[in-house]
Amino acid sequence: QVKCVESGGGSVQSGGSMKLTCQVSGVSEFTYRALCMGWFRVAPGKEREGVALISGNTVTSYTRYAESVKGRFAISRDDSNLTHSLQMNALEPEDSAIYYCSARMCTLDGLARSDFKGQGTLVTVSS
Repeated sequence: QVKCVESGGGSVQSGGSMKLTCQVSGVSEFTYRALCMGWFRVAPGKEREGVALISGNTVTSYTRYAESVKGRFAISRDDSNLTHSLQMNALEPEDSAIYYCSARMCTLDGLARSDFKGQGTLVTVSS
């Protein structure tokens, strides 16, 4: 069974940085490499918002970001350790949310889609 576990959430002041990491288990490295890995967030009273996505090795390499985080967030992956990370810079109070990491098939669906997801980690940005 695929399991995703986030780490790295917490509180930070506006303008600060934070890195989230997702550890995936229950799949082989071969399978992990083929999957797209991503992050989405849910803020209070708002719908799920896809944040970032990084491709697997079955498609041409790409990263995709929500317009609201472009230029500030960066997604990366370490296939040998079955982890992927989200580096968040220049954080704003509007970025406060529960952040979920996800693993999914590489399709043309939106950023927010997930086949597997973690339990979420809270990120709070104070002004």
